[in-house]
Amino acid sequence: MDRKKLWITSAFSISILAVMWCFLDLQKPPTEHPVTSDLPDLKPQTVIFDTLRKNPMAEVTGINGLDSNDFQKRVRALAHDSIPKPWQVFSIYPENGAILPFYRIVAMYGNFYSKHMGILGRIPEEELLALYEEELRSWNQADSLTPSLPAVHYIAITAQKDPGKEGWYRLRMPENQIQKSIQLGRALDGITFLDVQVGHSTVEREIPTLEKYLIEKDVHLGIDPEWSMKDGSIPGTKIGTLDAADINFAIEYLTHLVKENGLPPKVLVVHRFTRNMITNYQEIKATPQVQVVINMDGFGFPAKKVDSYRGFVGGMPVQFTGIKLFYLNDKLTPPYRLMTPAEILKLYPKPIYIQYQ
Repeated sequence: MDRKKLWITSAFSISILAVMWCFLDLQKPPTEHPVTSDLPDLKPQTVIFDTLRKNPMAEVTGINGLDSNDFQKRVRALAHDSIPKPWQVFSIYPENGAILPFYRIVAMYGNFYSKHMGILGRIPEEELLALYEEELRSWNQADSLTPSLPAVHYIAITAQKDPGKEGWYRLRMPENQIQKSIQLGRALDGITFLDVQVGHSTVEREIPTLEKYLIEKDVHLGIDPEWSMKDGSIPGTKIGTLDAADINFAIEYLTHLVKENGLPPKVLVVHRFTRNMITNYQEIKATPQVQVVINMDGFGFPAKKVDSYRGFVGGMPVQFTGIKLFYLNDKLTPPYRLMTPAEILKLYPKPIYIQYQ
């Protein structure tokens, strides 16, 4: 298909939707009263992988001025040298210290309390660190011009079936668990994302509760429309939704934090795998202080993932793009494997954010 047509057509298959209903049963939020005992402390020494330069974030935050020529060159490379007009990534230049598109973020996703919600809670720390090294090496080999930056994508506020004392069908994680995720990101010489699932609450109510973490220069934000139940449904019984107004609140909130605290630009990751998960996407407005990633969150065999990415991420452009890979659910059907970095780099545009669950 002509690449230009990808940006103006909406006639894409939504067959992945049926598969995602199965996923809702697999992601089980923790109970209203999780175990509160501390998990084992992370190793105090900094983890340095042979595929990474020592402390890549020191270089990111040390940029003295944005090289506009380098920025444009990297953006064109993401779009295989073909920039469509609707794509904000070309028209909004970030402030100094921006991560994207100078680095490709490679994140591990989950919650330390739950084996069902992602890789972070599924395997021991030693195995997790080895897995980081393996994936980072693969991405650096696949794209040697865009260094990989490790990230922890931790679900800090989880939606759940129990309404809880406040009746919001969401659970805020305790500080020791959030700090554990931030500590892990720093041990990797990387960054941390705190992800928000609002349940019956709102982004306006939940995001400010994370402010003391978000004012750290290496802590960023994720929001998940799947678990925003605006119609009052119980989380997990159907796919939720957020509007551009909700996402713009998050952008404006982060923009204020960056300006008031002299921070480098933040990255905001918004998950998506259906049309209605984000309404009025054309109204989402990134700022020089906040870089927006729409992350294709659906699972399935490679062809299904490509179809969903084209339909709901590449075909509905905002700014930067991402894709999630499921270590378990992507292997449920033939050919029983994850997409490779080489296959992902053929997507239009190339994802600059990679997430493993």
